[in-house]
Amino acid sequence: MSDKAKAPVLLDMLRQTCPRCRVGRIYPSSVFRGFPKMNDQCAVCRLWFEREEGYFLGAMIVDYALAMVITTAIAALLWSLTHWSFEKLCVVAILIFLPAVPTVTRLGRVLWIYFDQFIDPQR
Repeated sequence: MSDKAKAPVLLDMLRQTCPRCRVGRIYPSSVFRGFPKMNDQCAVCRLWFEREEGYFLGAMIVDYALAMVITTAIAALLWSLTHWSFEKLCVVAILIFLPAVPTVTRLGRVLWIYFDQFIDPQR
């Protein structure tokens, strides 16, 4: 087993590497270089990242959950510092969260691919 395969799974998720070989990249470039198209398959082990039409519907649920956790944390931090009204906290927390949407979307897809490979691995 290679040293790359021994790396923690969470670290490989953050690096956005293939869940099977943990070497190939899911996305060809950084989110800071625009919002590139995802690779169709791993360049190393040939794992298809999108198994079927509508595959990433589950990733949308993961994205939503991540967004709610992050936005709630931002709102709680703001409330502890400012004691603003609930409505104002919601609006400001969402506005603060908006720049993170592309990153959270990519992370949600990666988490979904890893979850799917854990539950039903492709050989």
